[in-house]
Amino acid sequence: MTEAVDRTPATVCLATVLVGDDRPSQLYVASKQRKAAEAGMTSRHVGLPGDASQAQVEDAVAALAVDPAVHGILCQLPLPAGLDPEPVLALIPFEKDVDGLTERSMGRLVRGLPGHVGCTPLGVMRLLERYGVATSGRRAVVIGRSTLVGLPQVLLLGRKGIDATVTLAHSRTVDMVEVCREADIIVAAAGAARMVTAAHVKPGAAVLDVGVSRTEAGIVGDVDFDAVQAIAGAITPMPGGTGPMTIACLLENTLDAARMLGAFPMPHEASR
Repeated sequence: MTEAVDRTPATVCLATVLVGDDRPSQLYVASKQRKAAEAGMTSRHVGLPGDASQAQVEDAVAALAVDPAVHGILCQLPLPAGLDPEPVLALIPFEKDVDGLTERSMGRLVRGLPGHVGCTPLGVMRLLERYGVATSGRRAVVIGRSTLVGLPQVLLLGRKGIDATVTLAHSRTVDMVEVCREADIIVAAAGAARMVTAAHVKPGAAVLDVGVSRTEAGIVGDVDFDAVQAIAGAITPMPGGTGPMTIACLLENTLDAARMLGAFPMPHEASR
């Protein structure tokens, strides 16, 4: 007699960790939890007070790291002043690092190994693909050199199969307007309100706005949308453009994490 094997897939679980009561961070985490629920995933949230110690934060993340029911871990950054995020991130296994922020995830991206890519730069790539923006042989400029967006974005645009010629621009770049005017694709990720003007954009270029600045008029991006819209061949608004794609890619990474951990069948296994 052969024992029946239960092939019912586990529920995909995304765990979020938030330290303190920063209102924008609370809203951002809540939106991630809401979208995870809409996708049929389970959300687990760990909220810690703003005066939590380094050890308390590390203990919370370490517990999630070894919990087999948790497939993805997202520690909302920045942490309150006085806390070091690096030891916290180091506790997250690369399989569960759905934000793509750890040393191992970044190293795997550089090496071209399987792993999770940061949700925002991945979202930019999904938008370029979805709207048929050509990348092979085209010039791209990424403004901003953060490990969260700018650096992985450069790697993604330049990798084999995408094949863009990529320039990394930043606050010390000389002749920023001239550099950007040569680009077929501009990814603005500097966090400087409306810094990309019509003068920066070559007619027909694709402009993707990742920057977020909170002003008295509300949230604005790095791109002067009204002025650039008339020139660009394609442009993302802010808010409402790359932000929703960031969350969508977080859910994509979480599903991939469950598959990497063997808790959810790969597409070819699900049909057996």
